[in-house]
Amino acid sequence: MTRFSFHQVDVFTAQPTSGNPLAVVGGADGLSESQMAAFARWTNLSETTFLLRPEDERADYRVRIFTPFGELPFAGHPTLGSCHVWLAAGGVPKGAEIVQECAVGPVRIRRDAGRLFFAAPPLKRAGPAADEERAQAAAALGLAAEAVVAAHWVDNGPGWLALLLRSRADVLAVDPDFAALGDGKIGIVGPWDGARDGAEAQFEVRAFFGPGIEDPVTGSLNAGLAQWLIGAGLAPARYVASQGTALGRRGRVHVLKDGADIWIGGDVAPCVEGTVIL
Repeated sequence: MTRFSFHQVDVFTAQPTSGNPLAVVGGADGLSESQMAAFARWTNLSETTFLLRPEDERADYRVRIFTPFGELPFAGHPTLGSCHVWLAAGGVPKGAEIVQECAVGPVRIRRDAGRLFFAAPPLKRAGPAADEERAQAAAALGLAAEAVVAAHWVDNGPGWLALLLRSRADVLAVDPDFAALGDGKIGIVGPWDGARDGAEAQFEVRAFFGPGIEDPVTGSLNAGLAQWLIGAGLAPARYVASQGTALGRRGRVHVLKDGADIWIGGDVAPCVEGTVIL
């Protein structure tokens, strides 16, 4: 057995226990895929990541991302949390931006106003959902057809289908039928009303996937949503999304369009540091 550095951080919040937790194992080149998968099942967090030496000469480090059920090609909050741990351990990027290598390829990360931002990766599937897909998603969430303003694929790896609702209140009122959801991954988004909800954020987001999981704060979903909403003129070039409210969290996702790129950022709060023996 070997000792590896271990960190648990909270992503998309500056206040520990308010965002989305992530476990990070450093210097994990000596671990096999089965060991990584077993440890991710043991942590039982939505994601556990493993920092490795890069194979792509453009990258500063490589990351593998595991859920308790398998490996992901990309995910947002693991990207920001892993980068935070890599930098805190003394990582120095080769260029002005940090480049993370993962299964979807190189992901660019930059620092802005004390936060980390990743460049939203290209969508693997985009465009309006078919009528049958839209109806099935609405039914799984207990929504009447007229409650859904629009339904759009925003898949950058995990497989997200997004539904736009009329308000934050409508988003928070959703009570999904996870059995009907099956293996689907559905995100919902609705605008804040400044007079009623305040000005701290402009959108409310929730993310559902099987088996029976609501994710506290979801970088990949917010990246896909931003590409859709900004591209369609439904959101400004800079906005803040709130996520996790229904779970008692207070996640904040900062979105910025800069030229052709959309950047997804947030704070990262360290919570646990130590050693894991694997």
